[in-house]
Amino acid sequence: MSSLQEPSAIVTGHAVDHQLPTSRNRNTNDPSKIRPKVLLVDDNSDDIVITQKALERKGCDVVLARSVTEALRQIAAERFDVLITDLHMPEAGDGFAVVTAMRHTQPEVLTLVVSGYPDVQKAMVAITKQADEVLVKPFDVEQLASLISKNKLTSKPSPKPAKESVASILDRDAAITIQRWLSRVEEIPELASIPLAAKDRVAHLPEIVKSIRARLDGNRTVAVIDSPCAAAVTHGQVRYRQGYTAPLIVQESRILQVCIFETIQRNLGTVDFTGVLPDIMIIADEVDSQLKQTIDSFLRTQGEVSPASLPTTVTSHQLSK
Repeated sequence: MSSLQEPSAIVTGHAVDHQLPTSRNRNTNDPSKIRPKVLLVDDNSDDIVITQKALERKGCDVVLARSVTEALRQIAAERFDVLITDLHMPEAGDGFAVVTAMRHTQPEVLTLVVSGYPDVQKAMVAITKQADEVLVKPFDVEQLASLISKNKLTSKPSPKPAKESVASILDRDAAITIQRWLSRVEEIPELASIPLAAKDRVAHLPEIVKSIRARLDGNRTVAVIDSPCAAAVTHGQVRYRQGYTAPLIVQESRILQVCIFETIQRNLGTVDFTGVLPDIMIIADEVDSQLKQTIDSFLRTQGEVSPASLPTTVTSHQLSK
């Protein structure tokens, strides 16, 4: 990302004018002594380290993320003053996902996108994705530090965000919710001991979240009658073949509810409160309904399949074959 050079780099974009959030080092009323907290995102190991050291010499606290997934994890877990993300990680436009997540989760953060000369046109689209500036490689760290300092000293309140429904928040922050779920699951020894790649552990979640979203838009009656969910049935079959037990499936479902409610809590500043309580009831009912169908499917599979015939682990892809 960095490609640092002497002060002759091109910097394009709009004027920077946002209020910085409170960070861990904001224990002074003197703006000149505030250390901005920067999330630096780049999959190039050499570039990210060079830029990190340069920013730290300029008085910034820098948190590194070497992938979109890691960036989303950091955005969900911490508060930042500045985001600097490469456009390519490794595909063109990957940085847009990071920009969008940060802008919706922490809208007051100064957001900078870095791009090479061949990608200037694509990079400028980042402005419509609510990036504040586009830095064109090679860029000068002095100008970068100046942008951060200007934002720190001349900030003003951000516009009041529009109200959103719970359903739209779940749509927008689905990737962050799933990443937080994975992080929590990996911290529990009983779940983490099952040897699965991250993609196989979370394979069911996009469809589960999609079903919850559909329930919020469709039948809003909280009832004891389950709406059939094919994703939940398949999930039970897959989890049996992957070596899970029924209590572990229940534990994962509990974690999902917690992560969904955390997503709503993180967005209290924009959520439309007129529908929050009914939506939470519907979400809880739908997650429980899907859990019941998953457990039923798990137990049926347990009765149909001989344990001796199972491999150590089976992925979702293998089951579909």
